[in-house]
Amino acid sequence: MTTCTPRAAWINLLRRLHFSVGLFVGPFIFIAALTGTLYVATPQLENIIFHEALTADGRGEARPLADQIAAAQSATGDDSPLYAVRPAPEMGETTRVMFRSAELGASESRALFIDPVTLAVKGDMTVYGTSGVLPLRMWIDKVHRALLLGDYGRVYSELAASWMWIAACGGIALWFFTRPRRRINNPVQDNRRLHVTAGWLLLVGMLLFSATGLTWSQWAGGNVDRLRASLNWMTPQVNTRLDGQNTQNDPHADHHQGHGGMVMPSSSPALYDAVLQLARRGGIDASKVEIRPPKARGYAWTVTEVDRSWPTRVDAVAVDADTMQIVDRTRFADFPLMAKLTRWGVDFHMGVLFGLANQLLLIAFGLALCGMILVGYRLWWIRRPSAPAAGQLRVLTKSWLELPAGGRVCTLVIAVALGIALPVMGASLLLFVVIDVLRWRKGSRGAQSEVVRP
Repeated sequence: MTTCTPRAAWINLLRRLHFSVGLFVGPFIFIAALTGTLYVATPQLENIIFHEALTADGRGEARPLADQIAAAQSATGDDSPLYAVRPAPEMGETTRVMFRSAELGASESRALFIDPVTLAVKGDMTVYGTSGVLPLRMWIDKVHRALLLGDYGRVYSELAASWMWIAACGGIALWFFTRPRRRINNPVQDNRRLHVTAGWLLLVGMLLFSATGLTWSQWAGGNVDRLRASLNWMTPQVNTRLDGQNTQNDPHADHHQGHGGMVMPSSSPALYDAVLQLARRGGIDASKVEIRPPKARGYAWTVTEVDRSWPTRVDAVAVDADTMQIVDRTRFADFPLMAKLTRWGVDFHMGVLFGLANQLLLIAFGLALCGMILVGYRLWWIRRPSAPAAGQLRVLTKSWLELPAGGRVCTLVIAVALGIALPVMGASLLLFVVIDVLRWRKGSRGAQSEVVRP
């Protein structure tokens, strides 16, 4: 079956795989890069748009949290369960009092923004997750994750994350084996050099964003969580069970926080002040914190630092409000190294770890990645054959069959393993092969017709 040297066979396979990924997955990576860039570029714009809700007019001593919560509950006009409270981190900022609602999606809550001095309601809107993003960036985030199509749309972002690291590594390997020995100036080589240079500059970022993006994914994310758990890389969580049993770690605690169970309606607003004071004495000293009441009877309150910038402050304590004792705590300084790296990687992905510098770097990365994809398409366009001769069609399947027997077995084992670990990649690879075989068969029939033609 082999019709060329092993080296040429491997190069052909790399070229066809890189071409297939670029042609079919490139648009999804482009959309993910563009929407991700919009997400990290808009915090300041969001702060301007929602300035009224985020800014407190009153000056003076802040009222107790109990009064602020009462003002928010009075404004809701219903019995929506209280989900969490984020006290104003600085003078001149508002307190967020968040409520659960059956009409909202996972990790979403209705937030009332309360002036801590005057108790005026400055805003009423939906916020999302631990990052607390407001409606503008929440909409961009939904486009970035799922194209506004819910769980079905998450296939697109998982497809992009699953293939981007392979496209990056494959492109570098292809350059290594096929780079010209001397500089040639023509449209093909000029575009190729630009594409390769961008690939080298963006390589680390593409690997990082593939890895962190997969932790969010719908199908591969579960496999990533199981791997992290087996290697003790999970993010430690405070134990909120008052009976001493361990609660299960939230595998997605690194990037979102869901609503958990039902919030106990008997949690008195007056307890928020007492619980916060106890947590402060217990070492929770960040200005940005979130207080959550027990999610069910027999569970503790939690006070968690939510400052994801550098230095990262995500310590947490669990409080038994009956005895006013701290029953468990986690400190970021005590996290395993891989849990810290995961935390930093996710926060860097979201553009919050290093503030404005992080934003500018990710904006540059996202725009450069979009540009590299466009250059790749231009390179394909100017190199495309006008009409390949029958039987001369280069396809992925034919390139694979030209490998030595050991190479075919090795690549097949790797493909199956990756397909199991990354299901969307596996399904899309099967689709590539099906399309490839159909094209090959069509080309073969054309070659046969030329042979028998008188």
